[in-house]
Amino acid sequence: MSTDTPLVPGDPATTEWIQTAMPFTGLCEVVIDSFDTEKVVGRVAWKDKFCTVNGNLHGGYLMSLADAVGAWLSVQHLPEGASTSTISSSTNFLRPAPQAVYSIVSTLVMAGRRTITVTTDVINPAGKVVSRTTQTQAVLTS
Repeated sequence: MSTDTPLVPGDPATTEWIQTAMPFTGLCEVVIDSFDTEKVVGRVAWKDKFCTVNGNLHGGYLMSLADAVGAWLSVQHLPEGASTSTISSSTNFLRPAPQAVYSIVSTLVMAGRRTITVTTDVINPAGKVVSRTTQTQAVLTS
């Protein structure tokens, strides 16, 4: 990961940089509020376009959020010149996700030479976990 200007957690320019580096996060409308090498915290607002027929956030959307934010955490552990790709992902859906603003918290489990594992929780305003994803990213070197 390299940038000409420092990335500042909570700064809209940081979210813009991340959305430029990983355009899918822009499509998902993820905002990054804070990050370090152990944790990334973001948020998304419920929108009708992200919902299933019953007005709750779609499971595929929740999985996409987890994959994108978890990948951002993983990127911070890559050696110079390496890239990453998800090789395993498992999501548990624990409760519905009706209209609200949701926090997304990715936490590092393990950063090794060949793989990086993170867990990502999507959390409702009451502090309850809506979904929990565990993913493993491959460390890809040329």
